[in-house]
Amino acid sequence: MTNFKDWLPQGVIPAVLLPFKPDFSIDAAAYRKHLRDVAAVPGLSALTVNGHSCEVHACNLDEQREVMRLTMDELGDRLPIIAGVYADGSLEAARIARHAEADGATALLVFPPQSMSMGGQLRPEMALAHFSTIAAATSLPLICFNYSLAGGLGYPPETLLRLVEAVPSIRAVKDWCGDPMQHERNIRALQNLPRPVTVLTTHSAWLMSSLVLGCSGLLSGAGSVIADLQVALFEAVRAADLPRARAINDRIFPIVQAFYAPPFLDMHNRMKEMLHLLGRLPPAVVRPPLVKLPAPEIERLKQAIAAAGLSREAQPALAAE
Repeated sequence: MTNFKDWLPQGVIPAVLLPFKPDFSIDAAAYRKHLRDVAAVPGLSALTVNGHSCEVHACNLDEQREVMRLTMDELGDRLPIIAGVYADGSLEAARIARHAEADGATALLVFPPQSMSMGGQLRPEMALAHFSTIAAATSLPLICFNYSLAGGLGYPPETLLRLVEAVPSIRAVKDWCGDPMQHERNIRALQNLPRPVTVLTTHSAWLMSSLVLGCSGLLSGAGSVIADLQVALFEAVRAADLPRARAINDRIFPIVQAFYAPPFLDMHNRMKEMLHLLGRLPPAVVRPPLVKLPAPEIERLKQAIAAAGLSREAQPALAAE
């Protein structure tokens, strides 16, 4: 049973990284330290594990359960824990969901199955079947991860509305639609339903612009590095303090420009490398097919650290200023 039964997905939610040893095994000690570092930032509402930032695509179910075990052991009752559900088949997704609930998760982040990438947008009943199968397997609230329509895995607006109506346990949408106009439509439509569904932005490359549209929170891998800045920005936007929001965004800008540069797939690779440069993680190791960043990329990360005024010390509590 979760210790946060009535928790609603909202606020600032970092998605943590998963350190590996040189032999590609999970570095449990480094992961525990990373959890403590991120969770120590004031103002967080939850943490997410077993998502993109944890390289969930490269982790089997036993390893995902080990991540949950380490997380619950380290953090206990301190924060709600959102667990990713990443699978191409709905039956396997349901199995992952059951295990995550048994292991202590507070909510589940449901990724779109890759099996829908070749035309699934034309068959909305497939998305409905996927979420219904998962919902039947768990009592936990679900967060629908909405991708860009351009990649074939996003849910059209009509499908999103159909999903949240048909599956009441969908309590939030992690919106990564990539289109500011569609993003605003999603926020207005979902958060003003008779049963409001929270929109958590994951447009971390343009976070301030996204937040001012009215998102009720953010769920971001960049929070594994700059959770303090994200909390500060979220609070400034919520307080309608534009000068402070712009000043914080000026610090965030060089970081996200470095993280989300082409190739986009290296974003969490870069986050690991930056945390190593900041003295917060051991040398960055990623599992194949990801590979070590080249030297010029690492130099750009060093420049971004300097431009943002980050230090090798623990993250400052900017939100409390």
